[in-house]
Amino acid sequence: MIALLYSRPDFAKRVSDFLSPHQSAPAQVAANASIQLVAARGADAVEIANSDDKAQSHPTRQQKYVTDWLSRRYRVAGDAANMLVSTAYSTAHEIKLDPLLILAVMAIESGLNPFAESPMGAQGLMQVMSKVHSDKFEEVGGSQAALNPVANIRVGALILKDYVNRTGSVEGALKSYVGAGAADDDSGYGSKVLTEYKRLKQVASGKNVPIYFPPASAPAPSTTLAQKSLGAPAKPDSAAVDAAHGNSESGETVAGL
Repeated sequence: MIALLYSRPDFAKRVSDFLSPHQSAPAQVAANASIQLVAARGADAVEIANSDDKAQSHPTRQQKYVTDWLSRRYRVAGDAANMLVSTAYSTAHEIKLDPLLILAVMAIESGLNPFAESPMGAQGLMQVMSKVHSDKFEEVGGSQAALNPVANIRVGALILKDYVNRTGSVEGALKSYVGAGAADDDSGYGSKVLTEYKRLKQVASGKNVPIYFPPASAPAPSTTLAQKSLGAPAKPDSAAVDAAHGNSESGETVAGL
């Protein structure tokens, strides 16, 4: 399924065309082996698509570095990777989050697979629990837009920002994001995200970063954004502090901390 999106530029273009503000067809759902993106409806969804198109038309050198690296690391077609990175950057700029943090979460949650779904019901690039956070999907066409890449990135980023504000740290936010807010630990999830974040910081600065690393055990299927109370924030490391204060190469800030 993912090969269709990431290994075929023509299909990636269809995804880009799908997100165009001129697209007004109703949402379509997956059937059998065919998986189609769910269209975000309404004026707000069109506005999001417009901002994404604008970001893609003027990519920075940093974005190009990040796009190329993610494309190779996760075997994503260039056009599709550009769409995801541009959306992360435009969303991050709007809500004052570090785009590299958004991309790191996206990478660990789904491996940049927009169709990823967990047994717990987490969906899309950011593995958002659409039933739990249906209110946040209202502005992008409703919960049926959960598999729309632009809508999913935006909603996931908004939820992540909320957790940063509520816990006071990126590590605490990540612990809550994976549904471990009330648990003693997050089973290494936060560490994985922050490790990927550090790599993305190096990539964004123009450094040559390998795309292959020793295999690490994957986190349990995400229960992202489960209805659990928030736990105490973990002691921040340098990467988390950078992300929270916008000290990454991206120059963005997280939740105004």
